[in-house]
Amino acid sequence: MKEEKILTKHPLGKSGKNIDKQKYETLKKSILSALQNKELTHTELFDRLNKSLKGKFSGNISWYGETVKLDLEARKTIERTSAKPPTYRLK
Repeated sequence: MKEEKILTKHPLGKSGKNIDKQKYETLKKSILSALQNKELTHTELFDRLNKSLKGKFSGNISWYGETVKLDLEARKTIERTSAKPPTYRLK
């Protein structure tokens, strides 16, 4: 069976990545649940992703996480604030 792929988007219009749909959904769920009712910095968000997915995810969590995070920003699901340091929140 061929794995299903999803072409991600980039908030700055750069070309997206073609990644495995299951990995995309896994990361998306983790990112959205981490941002439920709170704003997190990039570091906090990725600390959570690494903790929640460690041992349950095959692949580089940071790379996939960054790819999916950018896609969610491009799709206006989450947003980056202009705070210093920037935080992410659900839109």
